[in-house]
Amino acid sequence: GTGAGVTEPIPSFSTCFGAPFMPLHPTRYARMLSRKMKANGTNVWLINTGWTGGAYGVGERINLKYTRAIVEAVLSGKLVDAEYDTHQVFGLCMPRSCPNVPHTVLNPKSTWEDADAYDKKALELARHFRENFEQFKEYASDETLAAQPKID
Repeated sequence: GTGAGVTEPIPSFSTCFGAPFMPLHPTRYARMLSRKMKANGTNVWLINTGWTGGAYGVGERINLKYTRAIVEAVLSGKLVDAEYDTHQVFGLCMPRSCPNVPHTVLNPKSTWEDADAYDKKALELARHFRENFEQFKEYASDETLAAQPKID
């Protein structure tokens, strides 16, 4: 949503952000990545470097100081044994605490003044994701299918 004339973020999806250069079906790359991660005991961290606190026009960019503190905690291993909550729609694990980050920042819903508006926006994004994923569904593994956002 940084382009000229863009007034509200628009969900967009890109297959591995390089579809034109990938000769195999995207689900093949997903299986390869999954096997390598499992074989090497890899942890994956998704860190919010974008929007928080409400929909576009209400919220704001996440404070860079918090993003840096989260990255530091990940790299130093401080979040490995943390307690986590699971996001009800996306299934992501969110730490309950992180050094130098207010606990309210760690769960995106708690940053929104209007919890119902957050739920509505999360479900809208989940629907966009599932609609986009339809093109890959028939080739996806059961594990991948089980990891889709929950919209029911």
